Amino acid sequence: MRLTSRTWGSGPRLAVLLHGMMGSADQFHRVGPALADRGYRAIALDLPGHGNSPTAPDADLALFAASVVESVGARPELAIGHSLGAVVLAEALPALQPSRAVYVDVPFEGPTPGQTADMLWSRFSEAKAGRTFDWLRQSKPGWSEEDCRVEAEAARQFDVGTAVALEVAYSNQARSAEVTTTGVPSLLIRAEPSHYVSAERATELEACGFTVRSIEGAGHSVWYGHFEEFMTALDPTADSNG
Repeated sequence: MRLTSRTWGSGPRLAVLLHGMMGSADQFHRVGPALADRGYRAIALDLPGHGNSPTAPDADLALFAASVVESVGARPELAIGHSLGAVVLAEALPALQPSRAVYVDVPFEGPTPGQTADMLWSRFSEAKAGRTFDWLRQSKPGWSEEDCRVEAEAARQFDVGTAVALEVAYSNQARSAEVTTTGVPSLLIRAEPSHYVSAERATELEACGFTVRSIEGAGHSVWYGHFEEFMTALDPTADSNG
């Protein structure tokens, strides 16, 4: 599946950006230009069932990962995945072969057990309906107006059926309990505190070979409201405590 994309810059180094569940490529509306200023050609993708990319009623993680590789090719210098995008990046890693991988606020602990398709359909539908511009402006005081507009539009475009199919397939997929970087220099950027990556889990991921950096006061979409701190944390030479 060829995915819709946004591109910033024309530098010699390729950066691939993958958004989270119910997001879109537009969530990188500040990160992409900042990477372009650093000499990258930054490509953000709309994952299947998100933004302007096709829906995928029989989606699974392999389809998401293969679609990323088909859309951008292999061997980018940098690949960044947020939440769902981080899980897709980890799945795509052997074929994508980035020089460096950055995962944003993802625990790599697998799906929540016991979720049926009906439960997932209800949960995603409710989340989609509630994620309006007005709700985001009220509940996310640190976000800019553009952040809220982008996220509300992404929710409007979000295809519930694709997400349900993906979650069901992911729940049924046999996976190794071991988390590995597969030899790729890997950075995890998390909120502090994080609802997704506890301090204990961060320590475990460090033991698996990840560099972990935390951004105090950030939310799950870490760069919203903490943009400068996020861009500093991206620097390979940044202090490990973020």
